[in-house]
Formats: sequence, C-alpha cells, structure tokens
Amino acid sequence: MSNFIVRKAAVLGAGVMGAQIAAHLANADVPVVLFDLPAATGDANGIVRKAIDGLRRLDPSPLASKDRVAYIDAANYGADLEQLRDCDLIIEAIAERMEWKDELYRRIAPFIAPTAIIASNTSGLSINRLAEALPEVLRSRFCGIHFFNPPRYMHLVELIATRGTAPALLDDLESWLVSRLGKGIVRALDTPNFVANRVGVFSILAVMHHTQRLGLGFDVVDSLTGPIIGRPKSATYRTADVVGLDTLAHVIKTMQDTLPADPWHGYYGVPVWLAALIGKGALGQKTRAGIFRKEGRAIKVLDLALQDYRDSAGEIDGGVLAILKQRDPAVRFAQLRASEHPQAQFLWAIFRDIFHYTAFHLADIADNARDLDFAMRWGFGWAQGPFETWQAAGWRSIAEAVQADIEAGRAMSQAPLPEWVFGRVADEGVHGPQGSYSASADAYRPRSTLPVYRRQLFPERVLGETAVVGETVWENDGVRLWTLPQVDAGIAIVSVKSRNHTLGRDVIVGMQEAVARAEAAYQGLVLWHEAPFAFGANLKEVAEAIKAGDFELLEKYVAEFQNTSMALKYAQVPVVAAVQGMALGGGCEFLMHAAKRVIALESYIGLVEAGVGLIPAGGGCKEFAIRAAQAATRTGGNDPFEFIQPVFMTIAMATVSKSGAQAKELGFAVEADRIVFNAHELLYVALREARGLAEAGYYPRLSPRGVKVAGRTGIANCEMMLANMKEGGMISAHDYTVARAAATALCGGEVETGSLVDERWLLTVERKLFVELLQNPKTQQRIQHMLETGKPLRN
Repeated sequence: MSNFIVRKAAVLGAGVMGAQIAAHLANADVPVVLFDLPAATGDANGIVRKAIDGLRRLDPSPLASKDRVAYIDAANYGADLEQLRDCDLIIEAIAERMEWKDELYRRIAPFIAPTAIIASNTSGLSINRLAEALPEVLRSRFCGIHFFNPPRYMHLVELIATRGTAPALLDDLESWLVSRLGKGIVRALDTPNFVANRVGVFSILAVMHHTQRLGLGFDVVDSLTGPIIGRPKSATYRTADVVGLDTLAHVIKTMQDTLPADPWHGYYGVPVWLAALIGKGALGQKTRAGIFRKEGRAIKVLDLALQDYRDSAGEIDGGVLAILKQRDPAVRFAQLRASEHPQAQFLWAIFRDIFHYTAFHLADIADNARDLDFAMRWGFGWAQGPFETWQAAGWRSIAEAVQADIEAGRAMSQAPLPEWVFGRVADEGVHGPQGSYSASADAYRPRSTLPVYRRQLFPERVLGETAVVGETVWENDGVRLWTLPQVDAGIAIVSVKSRNHTLGRDVIVGMQEAVARAEAAYQGLVLWHEAPFAFGANLKEVAEAIKAGDFELLEKYVAEFQNTSMALKYAQVPVVAAVQGMALGGGCEFLMHAAKRVIALESYIGLVEAGVGLIPAGGGCKEFAIRAAQAATRTGGNDPFEFIQPVFMTIAMATVSKSGAQAKELGFAVEADRIVFNAHELLYVALREARGLAEAGYYPRLSPRGVKVAGRTGIANCEMMLANMKEGGMISAHDYTVARAAATALCGGEVETGSLVDERWLLTVERKLFVELLQNPKTQQRIQHMLETGKPLRN
C-alpha cells in the first residue's frame, strides 16, 4: 500500500470559490498555485493578486491565520502553465460554462503530471461530459470535487466519479479530504446538480411555490423555515440573498435544461418576481438589495402586493407556534396536516413535497438515504435530513398521508411514491443498525470501511444508527470519567456534563477526582466532550453568592478552581485537552494547563472575563506571566514585559481566536500542539497523543521558582496604553479598572520590577484581584446583564 501525498496543488480560477478553495488548501499546509487569465494591462497576474488580497478582507475569514496567504502563489494561463507539472492535485473552479471548461482542459492537458489528479469543482455540470475534453490517458485520474461555499466552513464535499475514474483514486482522495481538509464526503452520482443542490434547490422552489399559493410574506416564510424547523437562521429567502439571486437562477436553469422528463419539471423555472429582481440588478447581499434590503438598522422585505419594500416582521401565528413546539414529531405533523391555518398548511406542504421528491428520486441521485440526509445537513445546514425527519415522525403514517395528498391532487406532482416506501422500510426504517436503505440496490448500505473512518470514534450519525457509549469509571453531577476499551483501555477520558459545559462546583470537584483516579489506575487522561469545550465559570452560581454577600465563599471557589488547574498541570500522567468549538474563560485556562492540546481547526478560544468585569483567575494570568519570564530568558534584553504587552491587550480586549491556528498566535496554545481539521478525529488523535506521551516516559515539570516579573514598571506601561484608549473613547472607566487589574496580575503584582516570585504567589495575586472586582457594583451589573441577555454590558 502506497501513501497518498499532495505536496503541492493548483486551483484554476481565482473567483470567489477558487480563491477560497486555495485558502483552505493553504490552511492545511498545502502550497497552492492559483491561476486565472492574464490581466489585460499591467501585472499579468493582477487578477489573481487582487483575489488573494481580497482573501484578507473577507469576514468570516477563509484564512485560518494571516500567514497562510503567503503559501498561495499567483499564476496565469498565459505564461505559467509549466508550474502545473509540480502539482499533485489540480482543481478547476472556473465559471459554469461547459465550453470554457472544455477549452481550459485542452490547454492544460500537456502540462499535467501523469500521477496528478485533476478535478472539477462544478456545482452541477456532467462530470462524464467534462471528461471528454481530456486526453484518454488523463480520464482515469479525473473526477468531480464539489466544495460548498464558503469552503473553509462548509463541511460537505461531493465527490463524483466518471465512468472511467480509477476507484483507488477516489478512495485516496476521499481519505485525504476527510482527514487533511476536514470534510464530510458524499459520493454523488453524475446527475444534474448532484445531491445537495438538487434537493436543496427543489426545496427552495417548493417554498416559493407554496409561498405564492398561500399568499404568505417572504418574512413570515423565513420565520417558518428557519431554526424552528431545524433549518439555518438564514432560512429560505435570506439564504437566496446570500447565495445570490442570479446564482440561484443559474442552478434552477441547469435543472430546467437537463431534466425535461422529471415529474416536477414544471416547477423548474425562475418565478416572475425573482426574474424581475434580477433584471433590476437586485441580486441579494452582494448588491445590498434583493428579497431583503437593509436601510440603516432596519431590515426591509419585498412585498409583492405593494411592489415595494416594507418593514420586516415575520410573525408566526400563536396556534402554529404551539404545534411546532410539540415534542413528538408524529403529533406535530398530524396537527400541521389537520390545521386550516395557512401557515400550518404551508409547513405540511413543503415537508410533504420534499418527502415525495426525495423518495421518488433517491435511486437516481444518491447511493443511499444516509448520503442524501448528510448532504442536506452538511451542505444546507439542516438539523435533520428529509429521511430522518420522515422516520422520526412515523414512516408509515407519513407515507400514507403523502400518498393520500398525491391521489387527491394536492401534491406538486402526481407521480406515485415508489413501492419501496411501503415495503420493509416501513417496518425497519430507512436508517437502522444495519445501515441506510439504497433504493437502487434494494438493500441497506453500511458505512464506508475506508481506514480513515476508523479515526472517527464518534462520527456524525443519522437517526436510527447506534452510537458507542464507552464504559463509565466514575461520575458525579459535573463530570464523567470513562474509557473506550476497544481503542485504549489505559487512557481515561473525562467529560464535562453541565449545560454548555460551564465550570461550576460539581465540575471543579469532579475534575480533581478524575485526575486522582487517572494517576492511580491509568497511563493518561484526555479532557474531551463535544462542542462547546467550555464556556467558563458558572455565572449563575457566582451571581447567587454575590447576592448573598458571601465573598469568602467566592474566594474559596476561585482557589478551588486554581487547584484544579494545577492538578491538570502537575498530574503524574499526561493530560491532553481535546478542544472543539468555544473554549472561553475558565475553559481556556483548563486547556492552557494541560500537558498538550489537540485543537479542532474551528475552535474559538479566549480569556473573555473582561466582558463581565473580571480577569482570568483560574491560572490564566499566572501562565502568561511564567511564559513571559521563560521567553525573556532566551532574549538579550531579559525583559518579560516585551512578552506581556501583546498578551495584556488580548486579555483586556477579551480577544477570541477565530481558529485553532490563531489560538497559537495569541498564546493560548503552543507551537507543538496539534491542529485537527476534522473535529470527528479529535478524540482519536488526543488518545494517541496521550499514549505517545505515556510511552515516552512522561512526567510533569517541576513548578517554576524564581519567576522574573515585570512588576510596577510593567503595570505603569500598561496604564499608559489604557490612558490613551480611555481618552480616545475606546474604553470606559470600568474597562480601565478591569484592564489595570489584568495588568497587575500579568506583571506579578505591585512589586519591584524584576522581582522573583513563584507560581503560588502569582495565583494569589490574580485570585485577590478577581474577588476585589466581584465586589465592584459595575462588575456585578455586567454579570447580571450577561445572565439576562447573554451579551456583554459596556458600563
């Protein structure tokens, strides 16, 4: 077995998608050459350089850290095609014009290495047809690789084989995409718009049809088709604005042109009102006007009756809202179907028609129901795929209701439901322990057996699949200590159980017990649970103690928190923190004290205590003071303040990293820590890291003594920065107070510059300052405001 290695990649096309695909390749430490046409004037690579420069300004950023842009080289088709010879992977991402792609393929073919993979990022054109433009010798190494926008953040990649694609190539590419780029792969069939766009665009067309049929407002429909039914906040019409109304129209036209025999073909057209918007240049978010338009702070929505924009309200009827809040999906769907309210009729209709459509087309567009459901979850942000939703609501009863509506002429198509819907699937479910149903094979398909998926100990599952639970060793109300004997019985795992993984007393006490038990009976300990990693201290407990005036209890709580951090740091077995999602406040401090960190790329890490008028006191300030002293000893100046200054601003401004990679830049993680692109591999990698440390004879370093601190001079230097910020109106008086406390903790307290202290001294300083701030009415106001609104108060 040979290794599959991508040393260098090329992306053809520096448009929105091409540039961002290049950025994500660079995120994954793959150097990439980004190509486009030569500029008509000036720098021949001007088009590409402009695209690369644009990556720096996008928000959310396609770049995991600023330095990644240096690994994207600019090139053009006129002078630089020789550079393709060094590329192991070439991704074409130019405009969706078949003739343009044909011409480009013929042009680049002589420069493609015989072992390179070439793939098209087309969102719906035929992969088999595209392959015809390539020489026969290259066709076995050609496939479709459809990223979703934005490529860094969207989990789905559709992988599409041609009739001649080498099967081993697809397996290698899938494994690489899953682990190196962190993607969820669906093997799509070569049908128009593949899986996610085929179903997703039909879903949008169904919503548009029933919106108009029932006379509902676009804002009302977005309220009905958003989070309340498990769809993204952008719902339907705001999603269309974000995608671009012209782009949506293009995808609709692909279906109209290529699916003439489809029973729903009559609906594959751009509605008149949508065509009118496009004709006026109102293309959505990119033109600042589409179905919605922002005027100052007000959001306006197009009203077809008025032929103008009005204030967006989007109120859901109370009775319909009560139905949607029913916990039992079977009851919910039965009541929606029975209701005469237009909003309820609308919801039943859009679900009925998507159930009908996906059942009818499953054999044509996807290998199995799991692939289709994952495509909608990963590509369109649905909480459940259509088959999962159907199964949860009672497969047989929904099938009978859908069939009744078809026979009564109420459905969008008169095509009957396929026979398999009423066969064994009605009894066994479309998803189950044996796999997911394949209509084309009339069999249940198990999950992929590619070795890469063994790294996913807790993969994302569809409804009906069984999950691994592990063996519990010990637990309290705050944490669970457990193992996965089938992976490594010698490494224990500790998981926080509290809501949002806040770090209350049960967690603090439980974590200390978990460390003690790991030291007694295991070779290592991994701190892991599904996102978020931790949202910090339990503010409700803190607020209750403040209200009771029990500041002595609060100081004991902080001291216990610090003891837990120290237990993690000085455990006699390696503690590895496996971090995913938010790791804020105390959660950040916990990971800072671990022997090693394994961090998912999409992790957002920071010491955000300033937002509630506090400073880090679980050892965060102490750790930065120690690191500054250690870094200073390696420089000629031997001045810790040089390393305190950037950290001080990070804490004072409650800066949160926007990626795991940026967490290293901010100092929350260190260079040796692992960044994992696929969060489902996080626990596997953390267990391996813990095992590796244990096998290497791990023992904790001794607590540092003689820590040189910046002292009063360092505090004064920080105060000068704060004074300028206050005078400039950037911070409030209380922001100043809080930031000065952070400076004092980072600089080792009110001591002479250059004083030598130990770790316990630093902990005492930050704890005392923390409790003093808790007694400040302004901080108390911030804590209460955060509890009531979930947002920081600037007072």
